[in-house]
Amino acid sequence: MVPEINYWAVVAATVSTLVVGSIWYTPKVFGNRWMRLAHVDPDKQGSAVGPIVVTVLVSFVSAWVLAGATYIAWEFYGGGFLGTALATAGFLWAGFTAARFVTHDAFEGRPAALTVMNIAHELVTFAVMAVIIGAWAPAGV
Repeated sequence: MVPEINYWAVVAATVSTLVVGSIWYTPKVFGNRWMRLAHVDPDKQGSAVGPIVVTVLVSFVSAWVLAGATYIAWEFYGGGFLGTALATAGFLWAGFTAARFVTHDAFEGRPAALTVMNIAHELVTFAVMAVIIGAWAPAGV
C-alpha cells in the first residue's frame, strides 16, 4: 500500500512550523527564556539563513512522514481523518521527538526547563501540522 498524501497540506504544514517557531521563540513569548536556558547570545549569532533552510527541509520531511503515517493509521483503524492525524502526531511526538530530546538533554546535562520548553514547542508544532494535514485530507478520504 502506498499512502495517499495531499502535498499541498504537507507544504502548508511545513510553512506552519516556521509560523509556530517564529511565535514561540519571540522574545516576548519564550525567546528570552530559551536564550538564557540554552546559553544563546544573540549578539554572537551569525546569519539565520542556514538554520532556516535546514528547518524548512526537516519540517517538510516531518510533515510528509506525518501525512503518510496518518493515512496508514486511518486505513488500518478507520475513524475520522482529523482525529487520526492528531493521534498519530501525538504518538510520533511522544515516541520519537520527546523521547529523544529527554535522552539527549539528560546526557548533555541541559536544564530540565529547557527540555520541557523544547518538547512543548515540538508538541505544538506537530499538533498544528496534524490539524492542517487532518483537515486537508487527500482526495477520496
